[in-house]
Amino acid sequence: MIKRFIVFALFIFSISCFSQTYKTIDTADYKERIAFLKTFNANNELLIKNLKNSYSGKTGSELAKIYKEIGADFEKQVKNKDFIFKSEFDPTIKSLIQRLRKNNPQIPTDLKILIAKDNTPNAYCLADGTFVINIGLFNWLDNDDQIASVISHELGHRIEQHSLKAFVNYITQDEKDKLTVNNLKSAKVNLNQRAFDVLKNRMYKKGIEKRGHEMQADSLGYTIFKNSDFKKEEFVNALLRLQDFDTISPKVLKLETYRKYFNLPKQEFKEKWLKKEDFSIYDYNHFKEKLNKDSLASHPEITLRIEKLKKRFPELIVAALPEKASESFASLEKIASMEILPDFYHSEDYGLGVYTSLQFLQDGVEEKYYKSWLGKCFAKIYEGRKNYNLNRYLDRVDPKNQSESYQQFLNFMWNLSLEDIKNIADYYQNKES
Repeated sequence: MIKRFIVFALFIFSISCFSQTYKTIDTADYKERIAFLKTFNANNELLIKNLKNSYSGKTGSELAKIYKEIGADFEKQVKNKDFIFKSEFDPTIKSLIQRLRKNNPQIPTDLKILIAKDNTPNAYCLADGTFVINIGLFNWLDNDDQIASVISHELGHRIEQHSLKAFVNYITQDEKDKLTVNNLKSAKVNLNQRAFDVLKNRMYKKGIEKRGHEMQADSLGYTIFKNSDFKKEEFVNALLRLQDFDTISPKVLKLETYRKYFNLPKQEFKEKWLKKEDFSIYDYNHFKEKLNKDSLASHPEITLRIEKLKKRFPELIVAALPEKASESFASLEKIASMEILPDFYHSEDYGLGVYTSLQFLQDGVEEKYYKSWLGKCFAKIYEGRKNYNLNRYLDRVDPKNQSESYQQFLNFMWNLSLEDIKNIADYYQNKES
């Protein structure tokens, strides 16, 4: 969970004087969504029909089930307004793909671009040609060329049909494992351990396969990228930025920030709200992993990926500083920054919404805008607490996987009483009596 909001640490400086006239992206696009789903469902049905013709027996029927489930899940996301069908991002993405396609005829021509209301810097392409770009990419990457590099990588996956190959291998391996498990039933000793070994080997093989696909997508993606008119070094720079996302600690929320924004006219700040749970009695050093996380990782370490690229493409050995963002990219970056809170609110990540609002407020960025979102998120936190389902919206403290700052925040939130939360929500929504 902690990785999802690292983005806020570095970008709040870029949106000053923007929110006073800012209106969140309009998702009143019912007609566009219905038209998209009609085409998407027809294409998915055709895809399933072709798979049944290409793969006989159980493989074909299992693939049909998988892609039917993928289609149903994606349809649910579309109906939930998780994607933006009309936005300022569309022309830029289409232009970048056109530039990539100019000298790369292998790029599919049936791509349908959607912008996802997701703050993580990611993208993916479905088998039918639906290409999803997370809005978080514009928050985290530096320029158009780096966006194009991510698109190139995902096109590599699409062209190599990595998802389909993974599903086929999964189905084949599943049959092999069933035979192995059936043979285990006659064993009289170490049955549990031998059964676990089957699971472990399966997971390791899956990890190896996915890491191989990532390397292939890097290689093909860079080939597509360098055939176009983008600066070659930005392919590596984009990987470095994504590595930062996985490693940089989030901005620290100071205790003074809590005291400043929660010392209200009709509810004074209480120091007991900052009390932290004591986890010192727990010794995590004695925890023994049964599975090797490195073997299970689907994305290889980015450092290794960069080394592989430089070995295969020597021109990448020479490093270069990121290019300065164009005015159009900077404009989209500002919009993406302003959409961070609306996106968290849409995805019901109200706890992260509070934490992020406080980070912006701590830096003195557009107080009116972020105080408003602070109130909206607290109102949802109040509903969750009142209905005994706050765990849906607010993490529990996990000292092994969370920063000190985020642990402090979670302790603060869980220390608040129902009345405390309501008073804060009312104050920041201007409802106090």
